[in-house]
Amino acid sequence: MMLSLSARYSRFATTTLMVASFSNAAAFSTASSRLTSILNDPTLITCDSPPSQTFDVVDPGASAVQFEDGTAVIAHVRRMGRDDTKNAINRAHMALPDWRDKTTAAYRSGILSEWSSLIKESAEDIAKIMTLESGKPLAESRGEVNYGTSFLDYYAAEAIRPNSAGGGFISPTPFATPDGAPRGKMMAIHEAVGVCGLITPWNFPIAMITRKVGPALAAGCTCVLKPSELTPLTAIALETLAKRAGVPEGVFELVTADRELTREVGDELCTNSIIKKISFTGSTPVGKLLMKQSSDTMKRLSLELGGNASFIVFDDADLDVAVNAAMSSKFRNAGQTCVCSDRFLVHKSVEEEFVARLAEKVGEIKIGHGLEDGVNMGPVISTVPMKNLSKKVDAAISDGATCVVGGSPLVDLGPNFFEPTILTNVDTNSLIWCTETFGPVVAVKSFDTEDEAVTMANDSPVGLASYICTRDMSRIFRVSAALECGIVGVNEGIISNASAPFGGVKESGLGKEGSALGMKEYLNTKYVFLNC
Repeated sequence: MMLSLSARYSRFATTTLMVASFSNAAAFSTASSRLTSILNDPTLITCDSPPSQTFDVVDPGASAVQFEDGTAVIAHVRRMGRDDTKNAINRAHMALPDWRDKTTAAYRSGILSEWSSLIKESAEDIAKIMTLESGKPLAESRGEVNYGTSFLDYYAAEAIRPNSAGGGFISPTPFATPDGAPRGKMMAIHEAVGVCGLITPWNFPIAMITRKVGPALAAGCTCVLKPSELTPLTAIALETLAKRAGVPEGVFELVTADRELTREVGDELCTNSIIKKISFTGSTPVGKLLMKQSSDTMKRLSLELGGNASFIVFDDADLDVAVNAAMSSKFRNAGQTCVCSDRFLVHKSVEEEFVARLAEKVGEIKIGHGLEDGVNMGPVISTVPMKNLSKKVDAAISDGATCVVGGSPLVDLGPNFFEPTILTNVDTNSLIWCTETFGPVVAVKSFDTEDEAVTMANDSPVGLASYICTRDMSRIFRVSAALECGIVGVNEGIISNASAPFGGVKESGLGKEGSALGMKEYLNTKYVFLNC
């Protein structure tokens, strides 16, 4: 398959690259029989020669007994540090000239399309891997495979457009010859940034990778990826399929590190002068640290950081629409997405009815292990955020909030399960309101006027997403303009897609991912004046 791909696209390239050979997960991991027994192709994540130094990957949806007896561990993954990262950066640097300068956009587009096709062929395996290492229900994991490949498909198309590498524009010259005729030509040419360091989180193990790697490779960049230590298996499967698709050695490098070594890997990516761009998705404090570490070498930065999204329900809202939007926005992945609604601002005239309808829907959620039939909400990712979530809920109730539904851990299911929870009359100074929740908790506060709602929504140091529910078109445009955030959902709870620009303002980060703007993040623009 790879040779036919190379032959198919080599006529577009000035020099045909050596196509990568098949490998068994590049000696990255060994997996338990509990995992490999449910896969059609275990070689996506396993290797013949186990790495010498490893760290454990655990199933967050495992029971207390499984955590105690060790069967919660689903794989052992290669433990890599600073030296491994330097080597990966050097390989990406060596691969850059051929990938950037000796391939056409059409060639790179074909590679991305083939990679996407192979992921789709292995969709069920990848979905099961995601569910076991992240905890999300299998249906959500299947949906994420589609979401993840949509970025590869989108940037395969963007690669050959004028706004990609090698494209640009010509502007009228302001200079004139002695007789008044135009003198010279002004050209702006887009060029690949260079070697990129990419750091991704655990909550979207495939989509956060393809949203970064897709535009990087399309633009002619090479990259070094550091996935979350909690969900490295999906990244290993993607790297395996990338090689099978024909991505050359060095073009897409993978560094897997445990929590202890993550800091030094990040430091190397940020301080190594070969790396010209950092793209990071994660918390605001870590984003600020990476920004500081990157300053000495003046790297390009894309930072998609924390959120604390407001969800405003006005008095004229269609409450059925509002409740459905709230359910999809709040409880997807057990409330663990950066655009999840956290702060629910509901007009006092509809608060009681909205909360009642929402509570009814919440009661229909089936909680359990993601591989079980019918489950539509899984666990919190690990013990520490689980404890923090419990503390926030308890503190909010102590501060005067009313717990309408839930409020407690579900210890019978496992140590990382928490009840879907609705809190009303939440103090706006409580932690559950002031900080990102990352859990299945709805915090509700009523309001009287539109200005009051907007003021409370904007009273946050972050500004990633907000949601509003109303039937008033004038209000839609007025409030959307007034909200201090990068994304607004109107009468809808799931709004992300490959063709839309994704990113925040304030302390929610810098830059955009997705859309044509996502490609721009991986390009420099060079001005050339021709006196001819």
